[in-house]
Amino acid sequence: MSLIRPFAGLRPAPLWDSEVIAPPYDVVSVEEAKFQVIERPWSFLHISRPEIDLPEQTNPYAPEVYIKAKENLSKMLNQGIMLRDATPNLYIYRLTMGEIRQTGLVAATSVTAYNANQIKKHELTRPAKEDDRVRHIETLAAQTGPVLLAYPSDLTIDGLLHAHSQTKPVVDVDLRGVRHELWVLQDPNLIDQFVEAFAQVPTLYIADGHHRSAAASRVAATRHGVNSNHTGNESYNYFLAVIFPHNQLNILSYNRLIKDLNGLTPDQFFEKLQPAWVVQASPTPVIPTQSHQFGLYLDGAWYKLILKIQPTSSDPTARLDVSLLAEHLLEPILGIKDQRRDERIDFIGGIRGTDGLKQQVDAKKARIGITLYPTSMSDLMAIADAGLIMPPKSTWFEPKLADGLVSHILD
Repeated sequence: MSLIRPFAGLRPAPLWDSEVIAPPYDVVSVEEAKFQVIERPWSFLHISRPEIDLPEQTNPYAPEVYIKAKENLSKMLNQGIMLRDATPNLYIYRLTMGEIRQTGLVAATSVTAYNANQIKKHELTRPAKEDDRVRHIETLAAQTGPVLLAYPSDLTIDGLLHAHSQTKPVVDVDLRGVRHELWVLQDPNLIDQFVEAFAQVPTLYIADGHHRSAAASRVAATRHGVNSNHTGNESYNYFLAVIFPHNQLNILSYNRLIKDLNGLTPDQFFEKLQPAWVVQASPTPVIPTQSHQFGLYLDGAWYKLILKIQPTSSDPTARLDVSLLAEHLLEPILGIKDQRRDERIDFIGGIRGTDGLKQQVDAKKARIGITLYPTSMSDLMAIADAGLIMPPKSTWFEPKLADGLVSHILD
């Protein structure tokens, strides 16, 4: 079994890259997607967020949504906006956002390795979202959203990525302040070098894309079950992924919005904080600079929260700031026991900053906002290695991969 293999990618035709590539489907709302496709008829959002082309209030999981995605993709193929490479390739993908620069490999990645936990998870999936990705893949016969994977930084792979990304890329596009560059690797000998190098990697880690990888596994199982000539080499046995060295990935905080104070007045809320927390008023927005620090925004004012209690558990999940926040504030004071299902809590990526959090509270969409210190990549890997699960919304990776840059067709 090969951990990775080349594939004939579906990509925007030359000169169409900037018109096609789009943010991931799950980081933009329907309203944001509609705004972004104004005067952009070939945006990949028409495929990843096809409900924008249907009547308002359409259920995003309705059958006609997936049919519209297929229609939109067929239209792009018929118009020559998207073309499929003639041969199986690997691709080098570089993202640059300010000082952050990460270079990884786009490859078809083994579902068998995923099922065997050689590709490790750290999150639970939501059935509705997983079903959504299954229907999207099956209707389009394509995986259009890449899974973000990490490999423990390796001199051989790192060196290959660096050496073969020094020429002019075939794609060089700015999308919302992030530079996306792509190189196509067609040389069979070079492809073999990458495949052999990854064969020595004991473990890959899912950084982002748990629903996409789980959906790919389900699609593979279904197709295997109806294919009497199954060999294991079929395209459905692999899923689209971009694999970066772990030390290049950038994790931002994943902040919290709470809709109410659980029946408490602000004074009562602050009184209940006292046993476990140091509370300090702050004249400026609080961006935590170390673990066990949090920011709190309530009634137009900022406060720094410092946890008095030092965690003693050897469980790496219990030591996470997101876990400590739940244990000492969300559960005992605000009554939020299940962050996956409780509708009183919402989440906002750190890329939106304290201003984005403040705007939500000021607009009365939440009662309080809480900022956190980012989870580290080493914590993520330790938790995945231990076979444990992180609390919901523990990590926000930035910059985000683009949808539509390379897609994987299931033949």
